[in-house]
Amino acid sequence: MTFTAEQIAQLVNGKIEGDPKIVVDSFGKIEEARAGQLAFLANPKYEEYLYTTNASLVLINADFILKQKINSTLVRVPDAYKAFAILLAKYEEMVTRQVQGIQQPVYIAKSATYGKDVFIGAFAYLGENVSVGNNTKIFPHVFIGDNAKVGDNTILHPGVKIYHDCIVGDRVIIHAGTVIGSDGFGFAFQADGTPQKIPQLGNVIIEDEVEIGGNAALDRATIGSTVVKKGAKLDNMVHVAHNVEIGSNTMIAAQVALSGSVKLGKGVMIGGQAGIAGHIHVADGSKINAQAGLGKNLKTATSVTGSPAYEYGQAIRNQSLARNLVEMEKRLSDLEKMIKQIYPAKADNT
Repeated sequence: MTFTAEQIAQLVNGKIEGDPKIVVDSFGKIEEARAGQLAFLANPKYEEYLYTTNASLVLINADFILKQKINSTLVRVPDAYKAFAILLAKYEEMVTRQVQGIQQPVYIAKSATYGKDVFIGAFAYLGENVSVGNNTKIFPHVFIGDNAKVGDNTILHPGVKIYHDCIVGDRVIIHAGTVIGSDGFGFAFQADGTPQKIPQLGNVIIEDEVEIGGNAALDRATIGSTVVKKGAKLDNMVHVAHNVEIGSNTMIAAQVALSGSVKLGKGVMIGGQAGIAGHIHVADGSKINAQAGLGKNLKTATSVTGSPAYEYGQAIRNQSLARNLVEMEKRLSDLEKMIKQIYPAKADNT
């Protein structure tokens, strides 16, 4: 697909400087782009590449002042980074719209239903009473278990597994290898010390506009539902245990683990490899630093770090002090020697 600078400018409400008829067919990084590609400049650290890039078209901020002559056509926008993200999303949408129909071989149960303009890739499996909405894309090797529901305009990338009774909303993206609705980790110890499995009878509900990265695992509830609310974004290899609730627009980076019955509020941000103990409640807008270990409730919006995690500012001060412990020990030892010299009797008594 090709686009002119005029078409690009219309999509992002930008102003053209240069040739409005210039054509681009793909995206490139500003330092590597070739002729015929679109690049963007948002970070000042990359400004030098603006004057040497081979990109035919570059998105830049409206208030950016040129220091040298350039060869590229420019599209000025209020925020180049956001505009570039919009273009990437539009391009991806147009590409995915092109795939439609049902490849063979697939298995679709007689009681399963699907809407208009769907794509169902080879070796996909749709179980009994499955419901798939309009314009949804199901790529090869996807499994959708009995009674599961998938909404409109949703994308299930290759190898996604959605267990029975789970619900996936509209405009959801789930990346390859992710498992929705596997059993929660529930066991009861018997008198002889052996763990007895507790049946996991609930499901997982993923609301609209959620995105989940590759190889994540979201466990079904013991009773009730594990819930990911509207607009939440989960990175690769995130683990969500049974009966967890993730608030709307919450952002969770890779390798985070949420223990059973954790409740996250709206707009929470969690850095990579953080862990949260079971039954913890986290207030709206809280921030949990990478590799933090949270073991207590956050009742108000709080930023925490460390393991065990505690208030961010205090933790940073403590870390700073810790780096000086050797010097502080030496100073304390010197002070003790001085005290003994000045007050030898008192020093000996103590």
